[in-house]
Amino acid sequence: MTWPMFKLRDEALTPLDAVLFASLEAPSALCRADGVILAANDQWRALVGDAPRLPKSQPSLFLAFRMARRDGGGKGLLLLGAKSLKVSVDRADADRFLVRLTGDGLVDTPAAGEAPPAAPDVLDIFAATSPFGAAIVEGADPFDAVIVETNAALAAIAGPAARAGGSLREILTEAAAGEAARARASGDAGPYEVALAADGERVAHLYLAGAAPRWAVYLLDVTEQKKIQLQLAQRNKMEAIGHLAGGVAHDFNNLLTAISLRADELLLRHPLGDPAYDNLAGIRATVDRAAGVANQLLTFSRKATLRRESLDLGEVLSNLEVLLRRLLREDVRMETHMGRDLPRVRADKGQIENAVMNLVVNARDAVRGAGGGVVRLQASRLIASDAKRMGYPGPPVGDLALIEVSDDGPGIPAAILGNIFEPFFTTKPQGEGTGLGLATVYGIVKQSDGWIVASSPPGQGAVFRIFLPEHIPPLAIEALPVPLRKRATANDLSGAGRILFVEDESVVRGIAVRLLRERGYEVIEAADGDEALALAEQHAGAIDLMISDVIMPGLDGPSLLKAARPFLGDSPVIFISGYAEAEFSDLLEGEAGVSFLAKPLDLKSLAERVKARLAGS
Repeated sequence: MTWPMFKLRDEALTPLDAVLFASLEAPSALCRADGVILAANDQWRALVGDAPRLPKSQPSLFLAFRMARRDGGGKGLLLLGAKSLKVSVDRADADRFLVRLTGDGLVDTPAAGEAPPAAPDVLDIFAATSPFGAAIVEGADPFDAVIVETNAALAAIAGPAARAGGSLREILTEAAAGEAARARASGDAGPYEVALAADGERVAHLYLAGAAPRWAVYLLDVTEQKKIQLQLAQRNKMEAIGHLAGGVAHDFNNLLTAISLRADELLLRHPLGDPAYDNLAGIRATVDRAAGVANQLLTFSRKATLRRESLDLGEVLSNLEVLLRRLLREDVRMETHMGRDLPRVRADKGQIENAVMNLVVNARDAVRGAGGGVVRLQASRLIASDAKRMGYPGPPVGDLALIEVSDDGPGIPAAILGNIFEPFFTTKPQGEGTGLGLATVYGIVKQSDGWIVASSPPGQGAVFRIFLPEHIPPLAIEALPVPLRKRATANDLSGAGRILFVEDESVVRGIAVRLLRERGYEVIEAADGDEALALAEQHAGAIDLMISDVIMPGLDGPSLLKAARPFLGDSPVIFISGYAEAEFSDLLEGEAGVSFLAKPLDLKSLAERVKARLAGS
């Protein structure tokens, strides 16, 4: 006896399977969950053909498979060219499913002049629970086709235009519909990213399945996903700009160090009263201003040296309020509100004051340009859900402190809102701003483990919100003082002792070494970490102090110290760098007698620090 079946794969049917297959009058196939057809009867072959698997990219069909896996059975629609076939899917065992074409499932393309048949009732299988919109449309062009049936989710996503009798062009913006139609005409199978006519701020992905005159349409709201993608792209862009700004500031500080040390040397030779003094003092003042710009770039890139401590935020802002009010004019009023039970934060007090002052000054300038107004400063404690609602991008751990600066000025145009934290970006006239204020604020907040968001609703001014994590101070542990060797001292800034000076920038190394030798020190110089290590071994036990740059080609400063410590003994070490101390402090775990001096160096600070370290203080 032969059974009316067609075996497509090597998996043999059991005798019971064969009997069951023979008893089925409907076109039937035994399939795996991934759509591979294991066996099919003759009726199936007559309608569907000899394909080894079910067609791909048919959401309705594979949704029926998921329902069958979960509930034992499901219904869907199989689209084959111009044919729409209703199917019933039943679970046979763990990985096999019986797929049957129902008796009324075959719908052919109508002949010329013939009215199209009613749309198959397929939306009922997921209308109640589907999170995405779905519709059946009829017509030659899916974008102009008439909507025959929709599920509830489509109206929730696309608005009242998503109704029977309407069309896709009414749901989408004109530009989005035209772009999607052109993409489809060029062979793009989708999904198409579209904007919705009901709300131009919302973004959706549009899927089309089937062929004329009947199409299945699926609409998935991806607005939140796009926002997250834009936030991630903006964060990556700011990170890249930060790395660039930090590198530029580091190299700039090396050059400023050379200029600063030479200017200090010349000022010693040409004191007050000398004809050259005023010009030299002007050079020194310009160097200081340039160092301030470099420090702002380092702050933006989160590589500035911060002295973080546990702060009472309410006390910090209350004390700062007195100074802020002095910065305002008569036509600008300031309102403050400090919430109760403000959390403590761990940050650099001066930097937090700098950030708030920058925001208040910007708000002042905005309202003054509009003829006067109000600047508001407020602080409060936020729980996680409130922080998320107000723009915090991630799940915070514990409560957050909120510092909010707002104004009732003209606001920030949407076109430039995404650029305001970039270095040197400013809308102020030439000479009235460097464009580093908001970039500095961004860096301070990020280096304090916080987040800043800016918004400017039309006609409501601008709002800046700083989120800082609550800091719970650990139990205090008294640290034992580290004994240091007492060394010979000398009066003024001169001294005695052997110094190993390591710096890869030859200009900085040359001038610093010469100035130290002029003050009585014996200086051994090295151009990189590898050369310094060899010199440390050569002069083992005879080096009183090592001064080293942090970032160098080859062996960097912290790695050099660890390798050279057996030859240095307990001699103190001074690291010099244009980057923040926090950038490398974790690499010095277990090291004693280490201090840090930020670039650009000046002669007085360098000489004082060297003398103090050699004196053991």
